[in-house]
Amino acid sequence: MTANQKRVAFFDVDNTILRGSSLYFMGRGMYQRGFFSKKDISAFVFANIRYRMTGKENKEEIAKYQRAACEFIEGHNVKEIQALGLEVYDEFVSPALWQGTIEIANEHLLKGEEVWLVTATPLELAELIAQRLGFTGALGTKAEACDGIYTGKMIGNLLHGKEKVVAITELAAKENIDLASSYAYSDSHHDIPLLEAVGHPRAINPDTLLQIRAIRDNWPIHDFRRFRALTHFAGPIVGRLGALTTLISPRNWGRR
Repeated sequence: MTANQKRVAFFDVDNTILRGSSLYFMGRGMYQRGFFSKKDISAFVFANIRYRMTGKENKEEIAKYQRAACEFIEGHNVKEIQALGLEVYDEFVSPALWQGTIEIANEHLLKGEEVWLVTATPLELAELIAQRLGFTGALGTKAEACDGIYTGKMIGNLLHGKEKVVAITELAAKENIDLASSYAYSDSHHDIPLLEAVGHPRAINPDTLLQIRAIRDNWPIHDFRRFRALTHFAGPIVGRLGALTTLISPRNWGRR
């Protein structure tokens, strides 16, 4: 890292910064304010329950819910949704924050390092969360607006998986960030490309596949969930089994 380059910490949002789905929280707030019906909100409820129970993501399902969220705000004023976001943050997001993760982020800030959220969450909500937490900024999925009114369409791709790598690479070029000395935090194996893109990958509340990878490659793991003692006990066993499976794979026979 040169003297002029920045060291940054990138954080995923759902189940990393907060418990559950930020998209669900937004949908719940919109439902309570009459934006749509119980039938519409049910998809968000089931998605959030499944997410909290498994900690896993399905790219197709996330894309479906993200498109649905864009459709729900279709025809609404951008400023109206931004105001709603403030209420949703205070009512739902703030109580669901993982304080352990917030402390880690604040440690980076105290060192003079920037903290960015990188998430499939709608950009407006991601930026609001970053602002309220005193972080540097956010990268999120963009909803299209015309003359201050949401069209119900997305701009570009869902910020998920490898798309996050594209986003932070573009940010690094723009903001003179040294990714090799930067950090990334996530709970999901879908974010392994993001974690691989920086010099200091970290797992927070990891799902099983991410935990296996983190143990194998000695990535630090932070687990703030209940029953984490059981997770820490079982994790090394799972990790060793994963490493053993890789070792005995026929593809590795004959390798030294």
